[in-house]
Amino acid sequence: MKKHSNSAKKCEPSIKCAQPRVSVRQDSREVMTELVAQLSKQLDGERLPVVELEDEGRSALCPNLNGLTVGVDLGDQWSNYCILGLSGETLSEGQIATRREEIAEFFQGMAISRVVIEVGTHSAWVREVIAGLGHEVLVANPRMMESSKRRRRKNDRIDARKLARLGRVDPKSLYPMQHRSSQVRADLLVLRARDALVASRTELINTVRALVKTMGGRLSSCSSVAFWKKAEMEIPTELRETLQPLLRMIATLNEEIKSYDQKIEKLASEKYRHTQLLRQVTGVGPITALAYVLTLETPLRFARSRDVGPYLGLVPKQEDSGDSQPQLGISKAGDQMLRKLLVGSAHYILGPFGPDTDLRRFGMKLCERGGKNAKKRAVVAVARKLAVLLHRLWVSGEIYVPLGYTSTASTAQPAAA
Repeated sequence: MKKHSNSAKKCEPSIKCAQPRVSVRQDSREVMTELVAQLSKQLDGERLPVVELEDEGRSALCPNLNGLTVGVDLGDQWSNYCILGLSGETLSEGQIATRREEIAEFFQGMAISRVVIEVGTHSAWVREVIAGLGHEVLVANPRMMESSKRRRRKNDRIDARKLARLGRVDPKSLYPMQHRSSQVRADLLVLRARDALVASRTELINTVRALVKTMGGRLSSCSSVAFWKKAEMEIPTELRETLQPLLRMIATLNEEIKSYDQKIEKLASEKYRHTQLLRQVTGVGPITALAYVLTLETPLRFARSRDVGPYLGLVPKQEDSGDSQPQLGISKAGDQMLRKLLVGSAHYILGPFGPDTDLRRFGMKLCERGGKNAKKRAVVAVARKLAVLLHRLWVSGEIYVPLGYTSTASTAQPAAA
């Protein structure tokens, strides 16, 4: 009984002990009231010394020692937050609903702070809401940060606390990234919606083929557009009634995909006319060109064209340690849809219908080396070179020369080649 009474006395004056371990969903007004009260006490005392920076250093990332730092671990329904004071102490922890109104209300009454979030489904619009209220927002890249798998304890509350502390003392370790503008993201949704329909059509076609095989039949090869007509004639009579709904769904998807193709062509020709520079390369159509332009958003994002390859995950991963230098696959960083489109263009360039170009000759030389994965490596290498070439055409506005283009580009701007 004495131990119980002593522990109770110790917890009475401590603010940290009074907070439960489980995150509490508090009203945003209550949180702001408590926060203002704690800050007023803190501001009456001594402040941390202000570090004067030069004008060039103010734009760079630096520790946030003179203001609040808020770490927010975004969730689909609820998001955990952790607010650190001027001395790095935890002022408040809890949860807020991941809704536009709740996020705006929570940060509206807060003093100008540095807010750290992780990139994810909600990070783009959350950043716009918080930055619109005057706060500094850093979007952390978890792929570049130290892996959390080594930690023995991991939950949303700990993640929010970690984001806040890194954002306060070492923001560069977050590898902050910049989101695209809302208009570009809206146009990019057209491509992603079409990609989802194509994936659904492919799955339905494979399903029909597999079901016919289980009954001893087999459907001949054909294009995805012509599949539903050809399959309707080749499907065994006893299976037609069962598979007819799937064929009608495939036909409907063909019409919807065709509608998206028209929208993409209109966007590329009217709103993003510089995609014509990229479409000079045989094998790059309106979908690949528009996806490339929207994903990168601006060619000035990269100082050198060759930096686009690593950005899109088309370079090998590296995990060297001492004398160990294992050969690994590509990193697969960046946008998956664009990487898939570039690989598809590379397949066409190296395929039977690809014209004689520098890219094709480069890929065929890699194929001639032989080996188990020579063709796969050649396709990825051509896709990487294609990404570099497209950026070069976008920046310079040059006319593409299929053969001998390397020497032409190198004489224009050596730094961007």
